[in-house]
Amino acid sequence: MKIDFSDRHVVVTGATGELGEAVARLLVEAGAIVHVPARSAEKARALYTAAGDRVRVAVVGDLGDEAAVQGFYAALPPLWASIHCVGGFAMSAIGAATRAELMKMLEMNAVSAFLCTREAVKNLGNRGGRIVNVAAVAGVDARRGAGKSAYAASKAAVAALTLAVAEEVSDDGIWVNAVVPSIMDTEANRKAMPGADHGNWPKLSEVAATIAFLASPQNTSTRAALVPVYGRS
Repeated sequence: MKIDFSDRHVVVTGATGELGEAVARLLVEAGAIVHVPARSAEKARALYTAAGDRVRVAVVGDLGDEAAVQGFYAALPPLWASIHCVGGFAMSAIGAATRAELMKMLEMNAVSAFLCTREAVKNLGNRGGRIVNVAAVAGVDARRGAGKSAYAASKAAVAALTLAVAEEVSDDGIWVNAVVPSIMDTEANRKAMPGADHGNWPKLSEVAATIAFLASPQNTSTRAALVPVYGRS
């Protein structure tokens, strides 16, 4: 199936990170006009120089800041989709975990997804469209969150948010889904776990392709889903 976003406006958060960049580039290739909120406009524009006006960067300091997110979405043209790849990760045994760490994970993962989802719904209205969040295996299979409970809790919130909103807005033709990656094959993860079997991890291109389909006009039936992207892991 050919994914076609011709001249459709799409938000991709976290587009200066590895997953977000893979998604944004795939959407540009498919014809989308991609809107990127970024802390550093210079860094974001340097990544997408070749895309020209197909990637439009706005400076947004913190996607956990309600006013900043509202302002970003209010300035956008009518969207087709909003994809939320921004987030954070932290390892910490429960005995060493702190309230500050928990709050940081909730802000980076759950609050950012909540605010971006809410503002995307406002923009989409009753025209229909797509929203895709990024949960994690530790958020849907909590036993796999051992040693990273704050992260697991924040991603569980993303999963719950996705399913709740999906039911709420389905009558408006807005399909809301989340991908659920296991450990992705990224440069950072390879450095952190040099002894792991990297060949079993899902590739960035594979996760990005799944996100692109869920966000695409070609997805005419999948909604309220937590889609596993585990590779062979």
